[in-house]
Amino acid sequence: MTTHNPSKPFSMIREFHLADWVTLANAVCGVGALFSVMTYLQTTDVKHVYYACWLVVAALVFDVLDGRIARWRQQTSTMGRELDSLADVISFGVAPAVIAYGCGMQGLYDRIVLAYFVACGVSRLARYNITAEALSADSGKVKYFEGTPIPTSLLLVVLMFAAAWQGALGESLWFGQVKIAGFTLHPLVLFFAVSGSLMVSRIRFPKF
Repeated sequence: MTTHNPSKPFSMIREFHLADWVTLANAVCGVGALFSVMTYLQTTDVKHVYYACWLVVAALVFDVLDGRIARWRQQTSTMGRELDSLADVISFGVAPAVIAYGCGMQGLYDRIVLAYFVACGVSRLARYNITAEALSADSGKVKYFEGTPIPTSLLLVVLMFAAAWQGALGESLWFGQVKIAGFTLHPLVLFFAVSGSLMVSRIRFPKF
């Protein structure tokens, strides 16, 4: 018979390093961005779009900090890398896609493109995780990325912030909309298609 140990659920928490907590802050910012978009859809108060965008910016700050803290304290680990990827999926994959949806990219083709964008981000992170060791074999440090890093989606978030600032939301989205076979596509969503495609490309980008 297995004896229940009340302290067992907390054993994993005790294994967290400082960098891991910073990574979790990244994830919390991403989730906060999702909540802000949902609040905007309920209230139509544009300030919640701004909040969502700024939370993604905050997530990027934590994403940069966690790596620096891990290297400073020499506490890099496989768990930390996995945590980082999961947080990045939320903050730089799902959150930008949901912000775009909240801003008005809600047609069938828009949803397909946004889902493609998230899938590319997930695939890119998975590929990086399984190749990171090989890429750092000689120097112990990854010298380049294959495909654009998922945090580059911040550029899309800046684009959405600018659209919100200009009042270009919903029916007023930049570049309007087109009907294809009875379903709606907002051309602005194609920026997400390009971003996703670059993430899963084999183009090498130096890591600074």
